[in-house]
Amino acid sequence: MAVDRVPVLKRCRSLGLDPVFLGIDKKSKRESRRGGKKLSEYGMQLREKQKAKFIYGVLEKPFRNYYAKAERMDGQTGANLMTMLEQRLDNVIFRLGWARTRKEARQIVDHKHVLVNGKQVNIPSYLVKAGDTIEIKEKHKTAQRYKDILEVTGSRMVPEWLESDKENLKATVRELPKREMIDVPVDEMLIVELYSK
Repeated sequence: MAVDRVPVLKRCRSLGLDPVFLGIDKKSKRESRRGGKKLSEYGMQLREKQKAKFIYGVLEKPFRNYYAKAERMDGQTGANLMTMLEQRLDNVIFRLGWARTRKEARQIVDHKHVLVNGKQVNIPSYLVKAGDTIEIKEKHKTAQRYKDILEVTGSRMVPEWLESDKENLKATVRELPKREMIDVPVDEMLIVELYSK
């Protein structure tokens, strides 16, 4: 499996991204040294795509597949793409505050801690649907790991499209997220322009 070993804060700096969107509350002390160099139109489009891939932890090939799927769906391609990325199981675990970062959420799913509708799912890219119930397996609920995580993420807002029961580590997907419910600083129209060339 491909692993991105670039330091997170360095990557955030190069993409002009606040680490808070990744669940990291550290700040980089260095300033970005991009002088007065103006980005070309292609450069801006590419940066938006890299930002989306980096935030959701998706590699190029799966990202292209999401785009192709989003294009075939009804409605706006960009909004469909963002909704699909938001529906990923690892992202949902992160949004519920059961993981500090999306990488940690991915690991929780990989380690078979998660049940969707009572069935074990260990695929981070699994797309949840409206009405799905998600919970941490009974034997892991009392683990110190989750107590520590909930202590850190307790103040995090759970999006309105999810209903969470933090006490029992259980949640329901009320509806699929609409673009205006997604607080990710990505201009998906630039990604659409990039891929439609």
